[in-house]
Amino acid sequence: MSGAEVRDICRGLRDNAVRLLSLRGCRLCDRDFGRICRALAGATSLAQLNLNLGVVSSPSRIKQLAEALRTNRSIQSLFLHGSPLTDAGLALLNPALALHPALVALDLGDCMLGDEAINLICGLLPPDGAKSGLKELTLSANPGITPKGWSRLAIAVAHSSQVRVLNLDYNPLGDHVAGMLAVAVASSRTLEVLDLEGTGLTNQSAQTLLDMVENYPTALRSLVLAENSISPELQQQICDLLSEGEEEEEVAGGAGDTQEWERGREPAAHQRGSSSWMCPSDPSSQMVLMTSGLGDSLLAETEM
Repeated sequence: MSGAEVRDICRGLRDNAVRLLSLRGCRLCDRDFGRICRALAGATSLAQLNLNLGVVSSPSRIKQLAEALRTNRSIQSLFLHGSPLTDAGLALLNPALALHPALVALDLGDCMLGDEAINLICGLLPPDGAKSGLKELTLSANPGITPKGWSRLAIAVAHSSQVRVLNLDYNPLGDHVAGMLAVAVASSRTLEVLDLEGTGLTNQSAQTLLDMVENYPTALRSLVLAENSISPELQQQICDLLSEGEEEEEVAGGAGDTQEWERGREPAAHQRGSSSWMCPSDPSSQMVLMTSGLGDSLLAETEM
């Protein structure tokens, strides 16, 4: 990214004109990353920050981001997918995450996390009656987490009064961990979406999940089981039961509004009532600015 582009981003943040900022896969020097962090610290309009695919690439950048989050009060969704955080990096970031008053969606997929990170993450899923916590959590592709870590997460999810979306795809969970997650889903009053794609499950897991869906009333409306050794028949039975439950809920009270942070781990650049500007580059990188009102674009078409 050029210096002019960074200046435009910082100006938009300081003027509280940016609601969504995506620097997914963008190449930034350390100096410019620090400038953006200092600007977002005081931004009051920024609701979503996407730093996926290696933007937060060193301990120094993790510290700068943590410092910004300690001051910022507006960010609701933070995407760090594909960042080499490790457990040590998340330990640096965690105090700021835990104290942030607005954060409800966090993507830590493919961040090289292990069991120590899970212990920290569980603190972001407070039990019933405690402070507010995450509503959407993504932990995709973190194979360093062991069954012990997943069991602790399952307990936290079972007792969380907030979490609605849990993405665990492409982790080597296996049937044992899936059984613990089934108990967590049955206990949770809020979990609506569970993604277990490519997690090493078999028909044994599917049968347990089918029994859970069939016999216990839950909030679950979407269960992703693709890329597992599960028969199409069992997958269809589970899907049919969840569809029946969703139809009954719609008849009873209508479906609630779906927030932007619930729609995916890397949301499209779209926000009703806002103007958006996308700066296309190579397929692996993307910079998006969205302002909170109408007016001239902050960035023209650029190269990254």
